[in-house]
Amino acid sequence: MDISSLSRQLNMSVSQLRFKINQAGFRVSPKANKIDNQLAKQVINALTAKKPEPVSVGPPKEVKLPAVMSVKEFAQILGLEITVVMKKLILNGVMATINEEIDYDTAAIVASDLGFEVSEGKVVTTRLGLGYVNDAVASEMKTKAEEFVIRPPIVAIMGHVDHGKTTLLDTIRKTKVVEGESGGITQHIGAYQVAKDGKPITFLDTPGHEAFSAMRARGANVTDIIVLVVAADDGVKPQTIEVINRAKLTQTPLLVAMNKVDKPDANPERVKKELSDYGVLIEEWGGTVPVAKISGLTGSGVDELLDLILLQAAVMDLKANPQGQTLATVIESHVSRTQGSVATVLIQNGTLKLGDIVAVGRAHGKVRSMEDDLGKKLKMAVPSQAVQLTGLSEAPQVGDILKVYETVDEARSIALEVVKSERAKKFQTTSRLSVEGKELNLVIKADVLGSLEAINDALNKLKNNEVKVNILDQGVGEINENDILRAQSAKGIIIGFHTRLNAQAAKLASARKVPVQLYDIIYELVEDLTRQVIDMLTPEVMRTDLGRVKILGVFRTEKDKMIVGGQVAEGKIKDKALIEIKRGEEIVGRGQIMELQQNKIKANEVLQGNECGMSIKTPTKILDGDILIVYEEAVRKRNLEG
Repeated sequence: MDISSLSRQLNMSVSQLRFKINQAGFRVSPKANKIDNQLAKQVINALTAKKPEPVSVGPPKEVKLPAVMSVKEFAQILGLEITVVMKKLILNGVMATINEEIDYDTAAIVASDLGFEVSEGKVVTTRLGLGYVNDAVASEMKTKAEEFVIRPPIVAIMGHVDHGKTTLLDTIRKTKVVEGESGGITQHIGAYQVAKDGKPITFLDTPGHEAFSAMRARGANVTDIIVLVVAADDGVKPQTIEVINRAKLTQTPLLVAMNKVDKPDANPERVKKELSDYGVLIEEWGGTVPVAKISGLTGSGVDELLDLILLQAAVMDLKANPQGQTLATVIESHVSRTQGSVATVLIQNGTLKLGDIVAVGRAHGKVRSMEDDLGKKLKMAVPSQAVQLTGLSEAPQVGDILKVYETVDEARSIALEVVKSERAKKFQTTSRLSVEGKELNLVIKADVLGSLEAINDALNKLKNNEVKVNILDQGVGEINENDILRAQSAKGIIIGFHTRLNAQAAKLASARKVPVQLYDIIYELVEDLTRQVIDMLTPEVMRTDLGRVKILGVFRTEKDKMIVGGQVAEGKIKDKALIEIKRGEEIVGRGQIMELQQNKIKANEVLQGNECGMSIKTPTKILDGDILIVYEEAVRKRNLEG
C-alpha cells in the first residue's frame, strides 16, 4: 500500500505517519513510498488502538443495505465518515478504495462491527413448473389463474456415455418433428420441439451435463422431466448414478428409457435390480417410476416413451401465462462474427416478441431476430418454446434469466446492477486472500465459452504458493470499455483470445495505460503468462561464504559507518562484499564493506594471513575481538516448481 494512501485513511500527513510508524516500533525506511498490506494492517491496528470507534449507546441502529454498493455509498448509508469505514474494512482484510464496490456480506460484517443491525431486501423466488421465478409471477398465478394455460413439458434426456442418448434424440427428431415443419433446415440451438398426437414436447439437446450444472448453479432448473437412458446390456454406471442424484436433488420426475433391449446380451432384469439399489423403484416392482423398453436404432418403443412423457406432464399440470410477465432462461450462448452475441432461450412465462427490450444477466438489448431449431424466422415465442435470438450487448451466461422491460435505459440499468454485483463478489473473493504475496490480475475475453474453459485449465497449472493468479472477470465477445476499467481498478491486464479490441476500448486502454495482450494460439498465451508469473516470483538468493576477519582495532565510529582494522583468519575477503558481525557465538549485526585497503592501498581482495583496513557500512557498533563473516549473494530466477 502507498504511504500517502495510508496517511489519508488515518487522517494525518505523511511526515506525521512516518514519525508515528517509527514511534510504534515498526522499521520502515524513511525513503520508502510503499509498505506491504500486512504491515499496513498492523500499523492501522497500532495507531488506532488507543482511539476505538465510538460505540452508540442504546439499541443498535437498523440499516438496509443493497446487494452491492461502493465504499462511499456504504459510508453514506451508515452516516459515518469515509475514513472510519475504510479503516474498518482494512481491519477486516478488505483493501478497497473509496469508489470500489463491496458486496452485501462484506458490508454486513463491517456494519455489525460498527454497531448497526443489518438487513437486506431479497427477491423471493418460487418454483413454478418451469424453473424458479420471482414472486411477481407467483402472485400472477394466484390473481390471474384464468389466464394460465397448459404448456408443453420440457424434457432432458440424460444417461451414461455410449448408452444411446444421442441416438434416441436423433430418432425422435427425425420421426416426430412438429407437424407442418418438414423440409425445414435443422440447426443446433440446444432445444427442439416434437409432436405426439398433436401435443408438443420440448427436448433439451445440450452437450453433456455441464449446461444443466451451470443452470442449477445459477438458480435455474428448467427441466420438468428427466428421461434416464440405461443400456440393457450394460446396466447402471457412474453417470447413471449422477443423473439419479440430480433428479433427487432438484425433485424432478424421472422416467427410465431402457435402451438396446433388442441386443442378444440385454438383461433388463439386472438393470431393474441395479436401479432399485439406488432408490429408483420402477412401476413393475411396485414403485412409481415408469419404464419404456426401446431401441434407439430402430425406433422401437419410442412412441410408448413419448406417451409416458405426455402422461407424466398431464399429472404435473404444467401451466404458464402467455399474457403475463415475460421470463426466459438461457440454455446456450456464443458470439458470432456476423450476428454478434447470440443466445438460445427457453420461454418460461409470457410471450417474447420481436423488438422487445430485454435484460439477461450482464447483457441487455432489443430482440433483433428470433429463429427456431428449423431456422424459421419468428415474430414471437410462447412458453416452453426455445428460440435463438440476437441483439444483445454481450453473450449471457447459461442459466441467466431474461426479462422484458419498458425502455432501453431500464434494461441497461438492470444489467449494470448485475455487472456491479458480480464484480463485487469477484473482488471480495480476491481481497480476502492472504494480503501477503503478489497477485497477477487478469480480465479474459475469448471467442467462445469452450476457449475460456481451456484457458482456465491452463491457468490452473500456474498455481504456486507465492504469486496468486486472479481472474477478475471473463466472458465471450470483443474487449470493451468495461473490461478496461475493470482491469485498471485492480492494476490488471487484459487477455484476449480469438477476439478483438473495439475502437473505444483501444483508446481508453491507451489513455489509462492498461496492458492488452491478444492471442490466436493458446500455447503462446500460456507461455507469456507463465513468464510473467515467474518474473513475479521472489528470486532465489544464493549465498557464498568467502572468509573471516578478526577485528584488531576500531579507528573511527560514525552514525552508520565504521573504519576498522583486522586480519584475514581464513579464506579471503572482497571489496563490496557483505558481512555478518559475530560476537562470541551470536550474530549481532550485518553490514557491507564499502572500501578495502591492504598496506594503506585500495585492494579488490585480501587473502588469508594478511592484515587489512576496512570502511564498513553498518548500524551495529563493531568491537575489538569481533569476527566478521564475509560473504557474497547471487540472485537466481526461480521456476514454478521451485
